[in-house]
Amino acid sequence: MKATKRSMGVTYAIRDILLPARELEKHGAEIIKLHIGDPNKYDFETPRHVREALCRAVEVNDNGYAESEGDFELRRAILEKEKQKNGVEVDLDDCVITTGVTEAIQMVTAATVDPGDEVLVPGPGYPTYTEFTRFFGGVSVPYHADEANNWQPDIDDLRKKITPRTKFMVIINPNNPTGSVYSDKVLKEMTDLAGEHDLFVISDEIYDLMTFDGVHHSPAALNKDVPMILFNGFSKVDLLPGWRLGYTVFRDPHGKLDEIKEGMMRQLRLRISANNPCQMAVIEALKGPKDHLDTMNQKLKERRDYICKRINGIPGLSTTRPQAAFYIFPKIESKHWNNDQDFVLDILNNCHVLLVPGHGFDEIYGKMHFRATFLPPVETLEKAFDSIETYMRKVG
Repeated sequence: MKATKRSMGVTYAIRDILLPARELEKHGAEIIKLHIGDPNKYDFETPRHVREALCRAVEVNDNGYAESEGDFELRRAILEKEKQKNGVEVDLDDCVITTGVTEAIQMVTAATVDPGDEVLVPGPGYPTYTEFTRFFGGVSVPYHADEANNWQPDIDDLRKKITPRTKFMVIINPNNPTGSVYSDKVLKEMTDLAGEHDLFVISDEIYDLMTFDGVHHSPAALNKDVPMILFNGFSKVDLLPGWRLGYTVFRDPHGKLDEIKEGMMRQLRLRISANNPCQMAVIEALKGPKDHLDTMNQKLKERRDYICKRINGIPGLSTTRPQAAFYIFPKIESKHWNNDQDFVLDILNNCHVLLVPGHGFDEIYGKMHFRATFLPPVETLEKAFDSIETYMRKVG
């Protein structure tokens, strides 16, 4: 029996690279895992008042299904946040709750992309957009982000990539994997370009409150006319990755997205609902204190500064300085390796440090790079990069 070509074509470098690491672990190796963006795997803890809210929710909730679109009170709290932070004012029906942002990406892509359609994605960028576009028969078209300009999108390149088959433009800001924060000027130019070509914009803002240098601005706050779909959630900023809750907001002043929204609503009803008690509890994450944010961002900034200094001090590597999130995307300048996959596997086997090959974030603009997370404490990062530096100096 054979699986479908579409399912066998799915790749996800962030998790796929874990497979060879597990083989080493079977033989007793201790692997320092810098591959995954899960704060709770390190010294970051879900705020107590949010955990307690989940316990209460389990007791008072009937533990049955929620509404397919999501809990009413939670959606109202989300829209209040979006109004205060981004100036987005929409109706309750324009906001839905999903099982993480991943489900939102899948559903919007399914509602939009027919075979042969094209989607503009950042290069490098989060691979789920590319994979779901391919899964539904579309073609992801990466637009260049300029490493020399701290990974800001290249507007001229983006303009050249638009064709009659283009359906929408994806903006990931702050960016995964580079940690860049796009300037207001660049965001305005991108959204103006989308409006000029009658495209809608997906704005992925999951790291919006995890910034160190500058402040995140949503493109929805900078362009009021272009239809946009905002993706956000609770995995990163609120330290709730395992709860798998995200949300989607349709900002569509002229009703151009009505049919796409209906296509998503039909899928939401088909899958019944997102986790009900977690939806009730996460209201506390929105409305309650966010005392953890300053401490979290200060720790991340210190670790960012450390990892930048270490990487730029290793012959054969160089990196820009991330402005947000908790990823770094260094360049492999050494000629010892032919490609980034070989580099990452070599480092894994010889240094027992797990990184993600850069081509997993784009085959063109991600090659000869790797992604690492700087979530671990400095002591762990020091151990990892001591090992990497020793090995790279030895091989030359």
